Formats: sequence, structure tokens, C-alpha cells
Amino acid sequence: MPDAPPAHIPVTEKGLPKAILKDQVAVWTSPVRIRAHDLIWLLPLGAATGVTLTTDTDAMRDLSRNPSFNKDCVNASNALLGGEIAIPVTLYGVGLFKGDAHARETGILSGEALADSVVLDQVTKIVFRRERPRYNNAAGDFFSSNPGKNNSFPSSHSMLAWTIAGVTAEEFPSKWVQLSAYSLASSVSLMRVLGQEHFPTDVLVGGAAGWLIGHYVFKKHSAHPLTKMAHGKF
Repeated sequence: MPDAPPAHIPVTEKGLPKAILKDQVAVWTSPVRIRAHDLIWLLPLGAATGVTLTTDTDAMRDLSRNPSFNKDCVNASNALLGGEIAIPVTLYGVGLFKGDAHARETGILSGEALADSVVLDQVTKIVFRRERPRYNNAAGDFFSSNPGKNNSFPSSHSMLAWTIAGVTAEEFPSKWVQLSAYSLASSVSLMRVLGQEHFPTDVLVGGAAGWLIGHYVFKKHSAHPLTKMAHGKF
């Protein structure tokens, strides 16, 4: 992801469409702006992705394929993600009706980041066309001509969960808030794998991309006076 610009970017509902469009330009052109300091996280992520790619099939074949267990895990992932999405929605409502600038900002930035993640997720799925673990004995083939109803790579649930966690952890830099946000996002990712909906690589890459987008959106707006005021920087 690109380094966030230092410009003062207002945090408003009216500015969301334009902000999302600008974010997409930044997201899709980010590879050309990779710098040496980015290797600090790119190399470990690349190494971890390489490991999961080589073990995806064996891992999914070793996990339980009990229909009841898998369904419970999928339901749990849906419930956890729904609860996580409800957090910024609730904060936005509180901020709007009670005049809480910090809560309102969290809701707006989460909405922007989620929109960015949805676009990235859907385009990536169309490009890579990876089969779900339930297909072809968890072969996990990419660029499949028949990947099933929904493509596997990356995990939408994981990307959205980590997007919200990224924004929330930045907005409320308390160790307990961060621990809770990241634990919730990790639980969503784990449940998608245990539910035989995604390979480990799908949730790893989806989660990393989601966190980066959440982090980028917050940093992009953090120089704005409203954001500084919300964080007690004035």
C-alpha cells in the first residue's frame, strides 16, 4: 500500500465517493511506489504466503469435513463479522446524534475503508479464480475455468474483518481495544478455514490487505484538524 499523503483531507460523508475513487487509484498503483523500507513487512508476508501456498491442500484435507461442524464454523464467522461491522455503524450513530466527533469519524473512515476493500476483493477474485476447498478435493487451483459459485482467493470475510480492525485500532490506540479488535478479526479468519470455506492463504492475504487498507485510510486523514481534535492532539 502507498504511504499516506500528508495533505489535510476532510472527514465527511459528502466526501466519501471522491475519497473512495482516489483510494482506488492509490491501491492499484501502489506496486510502483514500493520502497526499500516496505520490505520490512513485504518479505515476511511473502515468506508466510509461500509457506501457506505449499501447504494449503494438505491442511484443508486434514481439517474436519463434518458438515455440521463446518456449518457451525461458517455461521460463527458470519456472526462475528456482523458484530464487527456493527461496531463502526454504532459509533457513527452515536457520533451523529450525540455530536461525538471521534465516534462519527470512526464510522465514516470504516465505511470508506470497507468500500475500498470490497472493490479490491471482488476484482482480485475475478482475476485469480481460485477454487474453494470443497471443490476438487481441496486442490485449490488458481485460474480455474469452473471455480464454483464464489471464488476463494482472497477471503472476503477476512479482508473486511481486518479492515475494520485496522481502522478501530488506529482510532482507539488502547492495548485492550487493539487486542479485542485483532482477536475478533483473527477469529473470523480462523472460522473461515475451519468451515472449509477458505484456504489459509486466502485468509492470510485477505487479512493483510484489509489491515493495510484500514491503516492507510486512517493515516490519510490523520493530518486533518477533526482527526487531531478527536485524538486530543490540539
